[in-house]
Amino acid sequence: METRDLVRDRHRCSRVLLQAYFSGADLLSDRQPSVLIIAAKWWSTSARMAIALLSHGCRVGAVCPTGHPLRYVSGMDHIRDYRSFRSLSSLRKCIREWPPDVIMPCDDGAVAQLHELHRQEPTLRDLIEQSIGSPDSYSIVSSRFQLLKTAELLGIRVPKTVKVTSAQDLVTWHRDNPSTSVVKVDGESGGNGVRICHSLDESLSAWRELSMRPTAAKALKRLAVDRDPLAAWKRSNRGSREVTIQEFISGRPANSMLLSRQGAVISQASVLVVASDGPTGAAMIIRHTNDRYITHTGALLAAKLHLTGFCGLDFMIQAGTEIPYLIEMNPRCTQLGHIEFSGQGSLARAYASDLRRERNLNSSQAIPLGPIALFPQAFRKSIARNPHLDLSYHDIPWEEPKLVHELLLDPWPTRRWAARVYHFFRPISWSAPVVFEDAAAAFSKERHCAVL
Repeated sequence: METRDLVRDRHRCSRVLLQAYFSGADLLSDRQPSVLIIAAKWWSTSARMAIALLSHGCRVGAVCPTGHPLRYVSGMDHIRDYRSFRSLSSLRKCIREWPPDVIMPCDDGAVAQLHELHRQEPTLRDLIEQSIGSPDSYSIVSSRFQLLKTAELLGIRVPKTVKVTSAQDLVTWHRDNPSTSVVKVDGESGGNGVRICHSLDESLSAWRELSMRPTAAKALKRLAVDRDPLAAWKRSNRGSREVTIQEFISGRPANSMLLSRQGAVISQASVLVVASDGPTGAAMIIRHTNDRYITHTGALLAAKLHLTGFCGLDFMIQAGTEIPYLIEMNPRCTQLGHIEFSGQGSLARAYASDLRRERNLNSSQAIPLGPIALFPQAFRKSIARNPHLDLSYHDIPWEEPKLVHELLLDPWPTRRWAARVYHFFRPISWSAPVVFEDAAAAFSKERHCAVL
């Protein structure tokens, strides 16, 4: 009799939990929500998000390679290796070992693997959709061409862009458009798949390079030298590479990162780029902006694509007109997520509040107005004596001294013997920073606006 009553009580409890789940009840408010971070690249973004989430009361686990910055963050609940030859299996195993409330991918390869798991594993589909949304719009989000065409239909300003499937497409393009153009390939990040071309010959050369399917030798180099845990998986799962050529917008970059759930924007942070790592590289120094057009663009795309989780939008602000043009989207968190902006707090704070179904409160520890030097990229030797750095807030995670020390070194893969030997014969080429504004003038203007 007691056993029958116990079983009945368990069934009743299960029904209540299921009803609460599907009605959106607050199940996480009385405990710490758990977030599993997935990172294959040695970017600091994932470690900074982990620190922020931990400070906002989340439990944080990670799947990442050996030597990754995430391993230098204190307070992590669970860390597992992202294995090079069984990357998808190691990801699947970690999710089942440490089942999280949500999953946070921090690079494009991790997003692609989550969509592959969604296809293969029916039992993980609800978790993946709660984390990064339905796969229905992924074919648009993962294609620069399809994304910009969708944005254009929504009335968003985008540069003229066409697919390149043959040399004749480039001949036609250069016959009808200005000589300076941008050739891009999907599936790359950090500016690696972008070439600014000034003639038909340069565009043809870029197209041949970027459209070539990665060879076994290149995959081996990424595996042994770059220590990319997804190198083998990408080679075996990637088909043809979509290449586009795009109108060159002369001006300065701007970035926006937004958090949304089922198409509704919860929070959004936007910045103008003060200095970047080369003409197509990541931002090094930024400053906050409240550009309404950029915010409106995020809301339109989130609603149209029914976005959930984090995504980043990249813009070019046209010189002279100051008009923003959307140039691409990254369906993952970017390097703005942990920053406590004045007047709105951080996206990480909003994320933790949303998991608990709580109201997101502004931070009492917002950083000062003015330029922000991102760590560690803004502290490279080539920009260390730049006046922008002296006038900027230094976004350094001093509360994690081991992480700070690690990020001041070269990335872990480049310190291994394989990379040292390889780069002895093929030295790394560094891009010179590109500065887009006068630091003192911008700083004074922002302070003046704050007073008004």
